Amino acid sequence: MKTEYLSEYRVMWIFVLFDLPTETKKERKLAAQFRKDIMGDGFSMFQFSIYIRHCASMDNAEVHMRRVRTMVPETGKIGMFTLTDKQFSNIEMFYGKKCKTTSKPSYVQLELF
Repeated sequence: MKTEYLSEYRVMWIFVLFDLPTETKKERKLAAQFRKDIMGDGFSMFQFSIYIRHCASMDNAEVHMRRVRTMVPETGKIGMFTLTDKQFSNIEMFYGKKCKTTSKPSYVQLELF
């Protein structure tokens, strides 16, 4: 059955974390190009210098991780890791000085077939 492919343990999230130098004009351009390139591959900003992408499976995640590896600039630090959808749902987010937690959004997985 196709619903097993939508398991919260099979669906993956890729995190790309980076610390790129921005002291010179060339470095700023390379950092901006890296962000533009990963966004072109479907990544969205999670926080400054942390971008995420939803993938249907680990195989799909590996394809996008290979693409990111080809985009890495000459300088700086880049890290990547994956979380299952189940692990991602346990992330707690805090905003502001009072550290209020946000209510967990209820995600609905759509099946397009």
